[in-house]
Amino acid sequence: MSKYKSDVEALASKASLYPQESLLKVKSGRTSLYIGIPKEITELENRICLTPEAVALLVNNGHEVVVESKAGDPSKYTDKEFSDAGAKIVYTAKEVFDADIILKVEPPTQEEIDFLKPNKTIISALQTAKLGPEYITSLNAKKATGIAFELIEDKVGGMPVVRAMSEIAGSTVMLIAAEYLNSVNNGKGIILGGITGVPPTKVVILGAGTVAEYAARTALGLGAEIKIFDNQIYKLRRLKHALGSTVYTSTIDTVTLRDALKRSDVVIGAMRAEKGRNKCVVTDEMVASMKPNTVIIDVSIDQGGCFETSHLTNHKNPVYKKYDVIHYCVPNIASRVARTATTALSNILTPILIQIAEAGSIDEMIFSNKWLLRGVYTYKGSLTNIHLARKFNMKHKDLNLLIAARN
Repeated sequence: MSKYKSDVEALASKASLYPQESLLKVKSGRTSLYIGIPKEITELENRICLTPEAVALLVNNGHEVVVESKAGDPSKYTDKEFSDAGAKIVYTAKEVFDADIILKVEPPTQEEIDFLKPNKTIISALQTAKLGPEYITSLNAKKATGIAFELIEDKVGGMPVVRAMSEIAGSTVMLIAAEYLNSVNNGKGIILGGITGVPPTKVVILGAGTVAEYAARTALGLGAEIKIFDNQIYKLRRLKHALGSTVYTSTIDTVTLRDALKRSDVVIGAMRAEKGRNKCVVTDEMVASMKPNTVIIDVSIDQGGCFETSHLTNHKNPVYKKYDVIHYCVPNIASRVARTATTALSNILTPILIQIAEAGSIDEMIFSNKWLLRGVYTYKGSLTNIHLARKFNMKHKDLNLLIAARN
């Protein structure tokens, strides 16, 4: 018996020298989020980030949502609808900015950043054409995590917010063009499209992305003659396939483009930004050669625009003339149909918020999902977007290095 005992003790002492398995830490489970939705104070921004139905879903999942009074009025959602959905209605922006996660459409103003508590998260549009380095500096002073919802990717590399707003903008631009072509608005006095015995309206579209696709669908449905320009052949091929009809496509050749612009009645600028900035493909001289009262709609104006003659306008004063050419350069076209745009935004942001809660924190969500990481442009006192850093000549930190350090 004593020999057996000594053998067991010897074996136990040897086993203690072997590598031992450690227990895996179990996640504590979902976290309750505190979400704030302030009223948009930027002139003529009519959208809001969540519908009452989305608020009800979040509240039923154990989250707290505060909404500033009348925040939903421009998109025709009442305080009562939000209150019935379980949101707490407050009457000052300062109360909303006590929340841990702020949801806005427009980037926060300096006054709103002052309300922001340190180490909180703000999810909004970025709109680089409107912002300067002082915006980044102010957010970094608050050690805020800034997430641009238009830069968030999905799991297959698409940009769902950009896609949704582009679908809306593309469907809307041709209706806008029709407004400014008619005689009531001192336009050319022509119909957008074509009728028997009358030459069709000539539409030029710059870019072959989502805006171009939906604008082209609308224009073709009305009977217009369209020409699409882009430097990416695969985009042009994909667009022709998506439209299911033969359309004129071309790379951006200066001579060919100039000739198309001279003959056009409507020109849609829908070029996607590359490396954080938009390409100006239509020069001042090209615009000057266009026919009087031709309508230019620069959808990419929020990223700098693709016409040399473009500058920001708004829904209250949407157009101006240069070289007798009508320019429409409103950055938030989707705000014209605020309720539709709000529903689209809400459908994208609500699942992300639920995933953040399931991850345990916004930090865990960011570092576990590269598709969300791509939307982060400030993180705890540092600029993390290389394109903004280059534009504003500021230092930045690469969040991928932080991920590597964590792993």
